[in-house]
Amino acid sequence: MLERKLFGKIETLPKSVWCDFSKKFAPGRLGRTGLLNFVFQVQHTIRLSGGVFVAYSSLMAKFSRLGLMPPPRHLKRGRGAFLLPSKSPVEWLRLEQTRQAPPHPQGYQLTIHRHGIHVAYRETGGLHAACATLRQLLRTHGRRLPCLSIRDWPAFARRGVMLDVSRGRVPKLETLMNLANILAGFKINEIQLYMEHTFAYRRHPAVWRGWGALTAREIKKLDRHCRDLGIDLVPNQNSFGHLRQFLARPEYRRLAEVNQCHEDASGTFVRHPSTLSPAHPGTLPFLRGLYDELLPCFSSRFFNVGADETWDLGLGQSRAACKKRGQGRVYLDFIRKLHREVASRKRHMMMWGDIILKHPDLIPLLPRPLTVLNWGYEANHPFDKETARFARAGIPFYVCPGTSTWQSMIGRHDNALANLKAAARAGAAKGATGYLVTDWGDGGHPQPLAVSWPMLVCGAALAWNPSGFRPGRVPVALARDVYHDPTGHLAAAAWGLGFSHRKLGVTAPNETPLGTVLAAPKPGSRELFCRNGPTWAAKIPPRHLVATLKDIQHCRKILHQSRPSTPDGRMLKRELDLAARMAMESIHYMHWQQALSAKKNTAARRLAKQGLQRLKELENETRRLWPLRNKGTPRHSTPFLAWRMEEYRKGRPMTPASP
Repeated sequence: MLERKLFGKIETLPKSVWCDFSKKFAPGRLGRTGLLNFVFQVQHTIRLSGGVFVAYSSLMAKFSRLGLMPPPRHLKRGRGAFLLPSKSPVEWLRLEQTRQAPPHPQGYQLTIHRHGIHVAYRETGGLHAACATLRQLLRTHGRRLPCLSIRDWPAFARRGVMLDVSRGRVPKLETLMNLANILAGFKINEIQLYMEHTFAYRRHPAVWRGWGALTAREIKKLDRHCRDLGIDLVPNQNSFGHLRQFLARPEYRRLAEVNQCHEDASGTFVRHPSTLSPAHPGTLPFLRGLYDELLPCFSSRFFNVGADETWDLGLGQSRAACKKRGQGRVYLDFIRKLHREVASRKRHMMMWGDIILKHPDLIPLLPRPLTVLNWGYEANHPFDKETARFARAGIPFYVCPGTSTWQSMIGRHDNALANLKAAARAGAAKGATGYLVTDWGDGGHPQPLAVSWPMLVCGAALAWNPSGFRPGRVPVALARDVYHDPTGHLAAAAWGLGFSHRKLGVTAPNETPLGTVLAAPKPGSRELFCRNGPTWAAKIPPRHLVATLKDIQHCRKILHQSRPSTPDGRMLKRELDLAARMAMESIHYMHWQQALSAKKNTAARRLAKQGLQRLKELENETRRLWPLRNKGTPRHSTPFLAWRMEEYRKGRPMTPASP
């Protein structure tokens, strides 16, 4: 194993590491391998802290803070500092499993005094949390650590991140492992990968081929890596709705509730068959096959079956049953069947809560044990009202806000911050067992992880200590732990870009024009995601477009002043700049729409020629960056670049804008 290669025989570790484990408490799940992993993480950070990471101390000095994220509950500064020896530094680290640690399974006490470092904890989760705090201190201060005492524990026992890997962007295994490394540093202890059709099921290759699906071998390796970091990798396979790619295939069409596209009640888009029919006898055998192949890849005792947004239910095969018993009852009955399948596989079922909330009288009838995931992504989402319903029914639940990056290209951080805070308040007040930050990929998932990191870190901080959260301190932690940029400019740019959309003076749920104009669906397709893109040019005054463009350009200028010190940081810089350029292209496209609408043909031809050149450059840069971090190709993520180029060539926009 890696740890044995690094440290030799386990018995050769310094006695100070082992001494307290023989007293009163057994290592438990941590074990010797887990302890070695802890020591390896600390030693790795110590080696780095003698170099570039010391530069972060000057960045922290601007804020007169230690830069810990999440902020600890109780911190007391002492006098002086402890200079960690460069030779055998771990000998000065004392670990103690004791009931004197804060009274929480994940509580810990970290003390740095003039003679060494002492970590007291109750269970393995507390040791992982202490490691995350110590590593941040080492990155900030190098070997000269300030004397202090920290007593800390989380607000939510389970603190997770859910990453959408089904809409066009499937990260490579190395990308996911790095994601887990960073999230562990912010005390995240759960990761879910949202899957519809992007697991490489052996029996269903036609569905996932061409999407860059994750294989069983990759998931197993990621699961082991997450376990070492104290993260529970929870399987997530939608099992009722959101199965469009399966149901589009002739061999699975019989399982669909409806077998043809149908117009949404709003009349603005067309829904494709995406919901399994609970009335078809082949539905459960189909799902059993998925579960029996997917679940053995995960060590987690949890399983998220999704079951959200079952738009087609009652419109086709189950129409008669829904008319007789009610749509809510039909939904609940199928949830009970899913629960039996999950329980028979010794897993604890999770499900999204949106559909059952439409039938509040049925909430107490949900099967047990079960955890409901209460999601909502707008600033004013009624978490208080919805969580109260689950709490009254005695059903464990998570609160699940989002990063608000999807359909935005560069984020809408103002909405996300309000949404994340509201979820934390309601979850803490109503007794949520978990806090899950979701990062969706609606519309092809063109936005990279570089855009999502600011709100992922905010969510991690709120999940640990909502009362201590201060948004202004997040960019410093981003610079140190995510972007690896001692100048702080990369984090400042990522933070600022997420507010640029406000200059447009318009708002809409789940989107900004910066995301949906460029990524609008192919003309005539009547797709759901980004469908509002063609209409924004008629609603936004030209002066607002100019102001927004200047704001993004200002953020890019700051971005170009950054000096990330690692290959990953430099990759994040390139990704963020590409996203900013795509957002700018949405503005240029709206300028072109407005010029055509105003009969300014000469200006329109000039704008089209310039736009065509920029889109070619964006397409080339996307192709260069994609394989470095993602599987498959960008053909499912950014086909809109080719659509917009064709419109520039023809001189006809998606929808002519009114003056």
